[in-house]
Amino acid sequence: MNQTLAGKVALITGASKGIGRAIATLFAQQGAQVAFTYLSSVEKGQALEA
Repeated sequence: MNQTLAGKVALITGASKGIGRAIATLFAQQGAQVAFTYLSSVEKGQALEA
């Protein structure tokens, strides 16, 4: 796994679906600490958090 974002922090808005969700997932996979916001249901946010 490529850790190009290790040690970085990202704030992603609109992260419960679409591009925002994809970016949040990718950044986390690349080692970033990710904080995110969303307007959808709590369940979608909790699923992304896991």
